[in-house]
Amino acid sequence: MSYQATLEVLGDPTRQALVERLRAGPLPVGKLAAGLPVSRPAVSKHLRLMKDAGVVRMTEEGTRNFYELDLKTLDEVRRYLESFWDRSLKRFKEAAEASYGAGNK
Repeated sequence: MSYQATLEVLGDPTRQALVERLRAGPLPVGKLAAGLPVSRPAVSKHLRLMKDAGVVRMTEEGTRNFYELDLKTLDEVRRYLESFWDRSLKRFKEAAEASYGAGNK
């Protein structure tokens, strides 16, 4: 799955809340759904979309499904976003060097 698909999945506020909850580690659906303003079936649907996009992985333990973040997929998004930062730093460096050079002539 591409970083674009991952960004699209992460654009939803409920899915963002799920990512925040999963930062601490794997959780079952019931704990993920607790306190969210959507139903548990809706949370399951969000988790299914996140799983299909590679944002989370699911493991079964008895009758419970545990979800955890898939850091490999999120790392792809991080690298994509860092490319903007790299370009910005390069431009800043060029502007600073041009300013410094102009002031010393």
